Order: sequence, then structure tokens, then C-alpha cells
Amino acid sequence: MDRNGDLIMTDDGSQTNIQYLGGDEQPPILTSTFFLDHVGEVFLTLKPDGLSWKLMESLCNDQVDRSTCLGIPILSKHDTSIKISDVYAVEFIDWGLVHDTLLTNPGFLLGHASEMYRFTVHGVARSKSQSSLWAPVVYTFGHVDKQTCQTWVNKINSFLRLETDRPKSLLVYVNPGSGKGNGCRTWESVAPIFSQAKVKTKVIVTERAGHAFEAMASITNLELNMYDGVVAVGGDGFFNEILNGILLTRHRAPYPPSPPNDDPTVQNESDVLLHDPTVTIVDSTVSNDDESPLLKRSKLNESQAISLNLDSEMSFPNERFRFGLIPSGSTDAIVMCTTGVRDPMTSALQIILGKRVCLDIVQVVRWDKSHASKNEPHVRYAASFAGYGFYGDVITESEKYRWMGPKRYDYAGTKVFLRHRSYEAKVAYMKAESEKTNVGANARRIKAFWGLSKESERVACRAKCDICNDASAGQQIEKPDPKQESNWVSVKGRFLSIGAAVISCRNEKAPDGLVAEAHLSDGFLHLVLIKECPRAFYLWHLTQLARKGGTPLNFDFVEHHKTTTFTFTSSGEESVWNVDGEILQAQKLSAQVFRGLISLFASGPET
Repeated sequence: MDRNGDLIMTDDGSQTNIQYLGGDEQPPILTSTFFLDHVGEVFLTLKPDGLSWKLMESLCNDQVDRSTCLGIPILSKHDTSIKISDVYAVEFIDWGLVHDTLLTNPGFLLGHASEMYRFTVHGVARSKSQSSLWAPVVYTFGHVDKQTCQTWVNKINSFLRLETDRPKSLLVYVNPGSGKGNGCRTWESVAPIFSQAKVKTKVIVTERAGHAFEAMASITNLELNMYDGVVAVGGDGFFNEILNGILLTRHRAPYPPSPPNDDPTVQNESDVLLHDPTVTIVDSTVSNDDESPLLKRSKLNESQAISLNLDSEMSFPNERFRFGLIPSGSTDAIVMCTTGVRDPMTSALQIILGKRVCLDIVQVVRWDKSHASKNEPHVRYAASFAGYGFYGDVITESEKYRWMGPKRYDYAGTKVFLRHRSYEAKVAYMKAESEKTNVGANARRIKAFWGLSKESERVACRAKCDICNDASAGQQIEKPDPKQESNWVSVKGRFLSIGAAVISCRNEKAPDGLVAEAHLSDGFLHLVLIKECPRAFYLWHLTQLARKGGTPLNFDFVEHHKTTTFTFTSSGEESVWNVDGEILQAQKLSAQVFRGLISLFASGPET
């Protein structure tokens, strides 16, 4: 008999027989009978891709109908399984009770409990009504033989060790004041599954605004490389802190073109400037109370930054190092777009299972006039959205009512809407070959209002998205020559708002997001310009934004452009920019998107 084939272990009463199959069969398989807690006796099979079991119908003899026993309905024969890719832990739990429960009439249980050796399989179950919603599930199997249980545990663990994309060590930052102040409770609710999955976590609870940014900006690459990723427990703004803390000191790339200068004495050097993380760090001299804490905190000197970047390689895009986000904020748009739900447990499970999606990141550069009459760049990064006008006014106003929690955005939004303030500005964006102009918006709006047309051209981003995966992560979209004026389109006027969406920005207030067809990693920004219009028209736009299947972009006063780069110059009265929920003041600004710059522990929304 060929003993180089696959192993099968079967139970035959109290004896265990071992058989060997030929080499043409599948990889190692274990089979045995077990008692599944609260189910009954099952025939369990282990294959390299998962576990499956069938209920043993030995309660009735062969002469009795298999669907009944003594006239009482019993469980019919059925198959159940779980994939190894959905299992995050298996453990032997020694001697104890296993309940041999039989479901009879609704609400009536019949059965008994027996003591035996047990092992548990911890895995993931997806909601039948909402496939993006994940929950932990536990299966407890019992057997009278201890060695049989241990053999199964060892074999399943050997398969789990082949899941090499899963993290082993994570750095976790918790914002205790995020959302309704639930940051710590959110982490406590998911921490046990990290322990069960044997994922080591170093947990740091932040003490002030900007704490996480400072920590990530000052951590050495050698220490950062000890972790498989960093996880933020908080909202979009808190994630932005960590993102900027890492990228500002490690990402090197040419700056986007600066806005054209109306003042001929100011030198524009954006064509030759390179973003050097050893030199260009956030400005520490800003003192305006409305400014983001990221722009107030300490500035690393050149020697400190060089030491951070030379001790060990850490560059982006990075195949190994990933970011994670467990939602505990006010809107949690990033999580909604990358997992499909705003659920801490779903995000935690996707982290420990090592799920991965690439995420576009926009580099936002504020240009300040220096004493030497040069445009000096100050850099920020954003993962979801940068908005001016209405969006900036709402975030500024909401800061006055932080004590209200998430409701402050509704209150601040109402106040800002009633003001109906517009701002003079000039926006220039680089043409994109795939851009669809907003032609016939009025006709489409009327048809949509009466339900005569559907937005069939929308292709929403989903798990394993073809659009995001049509090229390798990090491959940049080929950009036209920025020096050629013909590659630019300029728009000047008064705007209620200017928005640049990296992703769709789905949230509970806007179920489809600002731009429903935006993708996680296609290398494009979606520039949305809302021109000055009557308040009633703007309300109509906002109403469409808040409606599932709405058409907020189908208005004559709305311009929507896909681009890779844009510039902005304000004139007269100014608003501020809302960058991932953080305030940024900028009279001159430019932005460019980097395709798949970071990897996130997420799978993308399920269909």
C-alpha cells in the first residue's frame, strides 16, 4: 500500500482506524464522528479548504420515517461547513459538557448533556439579510478520546498557519473621545477576538488631539516594521491623524502643480519641487484656533527625520504594512466604503482574517507665500474627502457644539444652510480621458424626478472590484503634461461648495455617498463644483444626496469631473477646507491622487 498519499482518520466505534490513499487524491483529510454542541452527533470532515459536517440520524431505526421519531418532527439530514479562510482560531478546551440538543416543535428543545473532551472552532458568519455584516461564530465539538480532539486541533492549526496574509502583531490607537465618547468601549467589545486569534496588540489610548499624529510621526521605521499594521479605533478624522503621521515622514513624490500666480513677484517652483519627508513637515507656527491640531504640533527637525527614514526601509505603497480602522466616529465614511457596514465587529474580523484592499490617497498641498516671495508647500493627506465652502463651514461651526456629539453636524449643517453663503474662487483641473461631461443635466434631472430614467452608468465599487483590480496596486494613471495649458480646464465664479471625493463617501446621511460611482483604487478624484444657486435648488440637491438611489449630480448648477489633479485659489471672503473631517485653512491649494498608495485591512463592500 502506498504510504505517500493522503491520510484519513475514521472512527469505528471505540477504535480509530488510519488509512492511506494514493497520491492522486486531495491533500490530507481527517474524518471522524463528533458531538456538535447544541446540535447532536455529526460526521465531521476536514479538507485543506475547510470543515464540513453532516448530522447523524441514528435516533430512529431504519423502519421509522427519517423526518419523524415517535411522531415528533426531527432535524433532517443537512450539510454545514465553514471555510478555513473564515476560521480565525481553534483551541482545545479539555473535559466538559456537550449538549446533545434536538430541535422539535418551534420553541421546544429535547435532549441531554454529556461530558467529554472538546475543541472549539472560531470563525466568521455573514448575515443572510446583509452580506457585508459579519459576526463571530463558535462551533464546539466533543469526543470521548482526548487524542482525537488534539489531532484535529493540530491539523486545523496547520492549515491556519498557511494563511500568511493574516497579521500577527498590530499597533492599536484608541481615541476615547470619538463619536459619542465610545472609543474605549468599542475596543473592549472587539479585543477578545484578537486574543483568540493570537494577534498581539500594543494598545495606546490617546490623551489629546494630535497625540496619534505625533506618535506616528516620531516612531522609527525600525519599530514600525515590528508590526504588520496600525489600527485606529475612532472616526475618519482620527484615521487621518495616523495616516498623516506615517506618510508625512515617509512618502516621497513630486508636488502637484501650484495654482497660477496673479502676483508676478511670486516664484512658482512646483514643477521641480519634490516632497521630501526629511524636510517638509507640517507647519508648527500656525496659531489660529480654527486650525487642525495636525498643523499645530511639534515640527521634526531635519536630523530627526533623516534618522527615522534611514534606520530601516519603510516606503509606500507597501505590500506588507496595512492600516486598519474600527469605527467609533460620527460618520465613519471610510469604513462604510471599505467594508459596506458601520460595524466594529465586522471591521475587527476583517482585520484578523488579513483582508486587503488598496486605497487611493490624495495629497493636499497648501501654498503659503514666504518672505522670499516663493510659494512654500505644506502637505496633508486624505483618504476620503476634501471640501470647501459648505463643507468647511459645517465642520467649523460644528466644533462649537462638540458637546452635542454626532448631532452637532445636523445642527451646524442647518445653520450653515440657512446662511446660504457662496465664495469666489478659481478652480483648474487636469483633463482625464475617461471623464464624462455633465451634459443634459436638466433633462436627466426631470426624468429622474419622475422616475423615467435610471443611473445605469453607475458602477459601484464592490469586493474584488474589476475597475480597482484592472492593474497592479500602486500603478499610477498616466497624467497629461501639466505644463501644457491645453491639458487644463479652468472654472471661475462663486461656489456654494467645492468637493473632491477620493471614494464615494457613503454614510448614514448619504446612503450612496457624494459620488456613488467613485472607486477605492482607480486613481481618480471626483471634483464636484456647486455653483451659486437659489436656496431651494440647493435644498433639492441635498435632498437627492440623502436619498438612496438619488441623483445629486444631475443639476445645471452642479459640475462633476473625474481628474487626477486640481488647483484652487480663493479671492475675497474665504471659507476653510474640510480634509477628512479636519480643518485646513488655505487661500491657495492643489491636490493630486496616488493610486493604491496604502493597503487597508478590509474586503470591500459585498454585493
